[in-house]
Amino acid sequence: MIPTATILLLGSGELGREFVISAKRLGCRVIACDSYEGAPAMQFADGFEVFSMLDGDALRATIEKHRPDHIVPEVEAIRTEVLADVEAAGFHVVPSARAAQLTMNRDAIRDLAASELGLTTSTFEYAETREALHAAAARIGFPLVVKPVMSSSGKGQSTVKDAGDIDAAWDYAAAGMRGDRLRVIAEAFIDFDYEITLLTVRHKDGVTFCPPIGHRQERGDYRESWQPAAMSDAALKAAQEMATKVVDALGGHGIFGVEFFVKGDAVIFSELSPRPHDTGMVTLISQSLSEFDLHARAILGLPIPAIVVPDACASAVLLADRDAADFKITGLADALVQPDAKTSVDVRIFGKPVTRPYRRMGVTLARVAGATTDQARAAAVAAAAKLVIDYRKS
Repeated sequence: MIPTATILLLGSGELGREFVISAKRLGCRVIACDSYEGAPAMQFADGFEVFSMLDGDALRATIEKHRPDHIVPEVEAIRTEVLADVEAAGFHVVPSARAAQLTMNRDAIRDLAASELGLTTSTFEYAETREALHAAAARIGFPLVVKPVMSSSGKGQSTVKDAGDIDAAWDYAAAGMRGDRLRVIAEAFIDFDYEITLLTVRHKDGVTFCPPIGHRQERGDYRESWQPAAMSDAALKAAQEMATKVVDALGGHGIFGVEFFVKGDAVIFSELSPRPHDTGMVTLISQSLSEFDLHARAILGLPIPAIVVPDACASAVLLADRDAADFKITGLADALVQPDAKTSVDVRIFGKPVTRPYRRMGVTLARVAGATTDQARAAAVAAAAKLVIDYRKS
């Protein structure tokens, strides 16, 4: 069979794994790439390549070898100048090479949002040395949030309560950075009521929004998400208007995870990812088309329907707490027990070959008919508590 399209996936984690499944359902051929063999998305792909996404020569050679119809980044740390070069040569980068370049670094996307588009953001400064971070903190005040301009899953992010914490925050950010550029963003801590991800699909017929997703984070990384998140009509309208501005500025087609802080009716832009978002794992149970389905459809130029979430839904993650290569995840049968007739529970195990402290190894999903998101959250958390990572002794 001739595939509908050949996709080169750059990064093969759990989000890439679900995207591969969605793309394969639409007849695509997928080559999954990552820095190690056996990554989650590779387990479902038609082929794989192992190299660092920051190795420009290897990236260029892989693109030339497979000559894909679509190049789909799944991680931030990519040699984006190569993507710009191959896009100029006629390859299609999703959503665009410019989007990959700007969102690879928090400073570039923040500058676009705040300086060029005039979106409301927190007060922020950049620092490239420990001393510069001290100076920025003195101007911004405390508390403030410090994070590398390039990282993922909350790595390197911390909240600084006073000047005595700055050195530790700098060291933690440096240790958690991705790529080869040591720079941090220091931003004023926002006293928000809640934060949301607004999954925004830019496609051939315009822009479509998923209902907002609420989420809870620890160490800068998501632990729970729920949909739909309750927010006022005014706040939702403001978020949608800001999201439209930024995705239109980035261009291309695909799904964007746009994050906001919300205080009453006031909405503050936080971050953006031009790809499926980790908090959007909840859409695997909440929507008839998940964020991965929507991403695949938008990339392929297929229709995007109106998106509704009829029931309260939630997700909760399974975290590792140590380094291990010999382990087994148990408790699956218990986690999948449906607690009552209104509740549906599902589980995704990511298939990662090794564990690390705070590494996501799976996620539980819950949908509760005629209930609140708090009830759905409780069901997802209860299911996650039944999963156990059994670390084997060497």
